[in-house]
Amino acid sequence: MNRLTTSSGAYDLTRFPEDPRDRLRAWDAADEYLLRYLDGIDAEPVDLAGTVVVLGDRWGALVTALAAHRPVQITDSFLTQQATRANLARSGAGAGAVRLLSAMDPVPDRIDVLLVRVPKSLALLEDQLHRLAPRLHAGTVVVGTGMVTEIHTSTLTLFERLIGPTRTSLAAKKARLIFSTPAASPVRGDSPWPRTYELPADVGAASGLAVTNHAGIFCADRLDIGTRFFLRNLPRRQGPERVVDLGCGNGVVGTAAALADPGAEVTFVDESYSAVASAEATFRANAGPDAKAEFLVGDGLSSVPAGSVDLVLNNPPFHSHQATTDTTAWSMFTGSRDALRAGGELWVIGNRHLGYHVKLRKLFGNCEVVASDPKFVILRAVKR
Repeated sequence: MNRLTTSSGAYDLTRFPEDPRDRLRAWDAADEYLLRYLDGIDAEPVDLAGTVVVLGDRWGALVTALAAHRPVQITDSFLTQQATRANLARSGAGAGAVRLLSAMDPVPDRIDVLLVRVPKSLALLEDQLHRLAPRLHAGTVVVGTGMVTEIHTSTLTLFERLIGPTRTSLAAKKARLIFSTPAASPVRGDSPWPRTYELPADVGAASGLAVTNHAGIFCADRLDIGTRFFLRNLPRRQGPERVVDLGCGNGVVGTAAALADPGAEVTFVDESYSAVASAEATFRANAGPDAKAEFLVGDGLSSVPAGSVDLVLNNPPFHSHQATTDTTAWSMFTGSRDALRAGGELWVIGNRHLGYHVKLRKLFGNCEVVASDPKFVILRAVKR
């Protein structure tokens, strides 16, 4: 736990899931820069009257510090929402101090202050600005923030095109602010999201599947090479069993498994609301509206009963925003071990250099290589 100190107070903040060994903070210099600007440390304070919307707040640091203004937080991350709830409670803010919305929820009808924490995904920013821009008015204050490495010409072009005239601040502690003035009659067009593409012919039984991707999903406009390799080497199983596509993204892996084994019941799990929406759209487009499946937004397998799963398919991420970390993978592997029945299997694909076999052997007592190429390896661990 670390303490964020601002002119309006000090806040003990953590990421989620909370881990005392995690040295990564729940905020960074970009969040501090924005809060200083709003408080008038470097200029006149910003009037935060009316509806304040905070887009992309990563762990709830911004809305916790601004809770007195009853902001609306919009995020695509379930983990961010959980962190926000915990940080708000720790700060003493009431349960209704912040309205929590997902990236898939309807947005407020009128926005008087829009604060944007620039996301890693330019596509997600594009889609969200498309949704929010029509709710702005001539007097809306729009301020973005991000680390210098996160703000590119393409980022500023999006603000300029979808909101209006845009400029940036000087850099401070490698962070920068973005200021946009809503244009009177902008020509925005329609959001290009979600997108759909068809799988190529070289992915075995999954060839030709229609894949739907909402903004922000990993490799949203094409099939990435890791998933392509996984699809070529999925386990061939038959019979009634429960399969989990863990960290499902657009759901192509779980959908392929369901079509290959019609007797299986597949559960799609991701912490991204947009990912689960994408997975459901992908599954329904290929399996039909009445096919049986479950779609969960949550923290890994924490809501799946222990000992209830036969097979987990997993392509774990190794980034958390800009940080490289194996924390998520370790949590996914541990959760899989708990959720699997005796004899159940975890299949994992990852870059060879990540060394997932070491963790799997430690957790399961066994691990074998199913398939490999110069870049990727598919591993199989069995719960004894």
